[in-house]
Amino acid sequence: MAYAIKTEMEDTRARTFVFAAQKTMYGGKHIAEGDVVFLFASENEGGQGLIARGVVTSSEATPRRPDLERQTPRVSITIRRTALATRRLGGDELRRFKDWKDGRPETELNFKFYRQATNKIVGISDATAAFLERFF
Repeated sequence: MAYAIKTEMEDTRARTFVFAAQKTMYGGKHIAEGDVVFLFASENEGGQGLIARGVVTSSEATPRRPDLERQTPRVSITIRRTALATRRLGGDELRRFKDWKDGRPETELNFKFYRQATNKIVGISDATAAFLERFF
């Protein structure tokens, strides 16, 4: 399975990215060493959307807090960049894909990243991973 992360990124051209205690949704908590991940610089934090593809070099689940009844699973990961995006893909390009049941990769990304604007790691389908590969 492939994954995507949308979060704040200070250096979008870094060779290595380290993200601590990132929120996970839609299967994102299963991210593990060796997995392919597509990196989106969060527009909420001044980013531009899809910036890179990489491979997870380490992954560690953040322990749950016993004092909280409900909490979203969080994961700390390190990613080695393998490619920079050559075309733009962000919220502006994806917002028009709102037919949640149409099966399009653009719709999957819009649903998982932009329906709720929070930063997160998400699992993505093989079709969406293949779609994203066209941006490199």
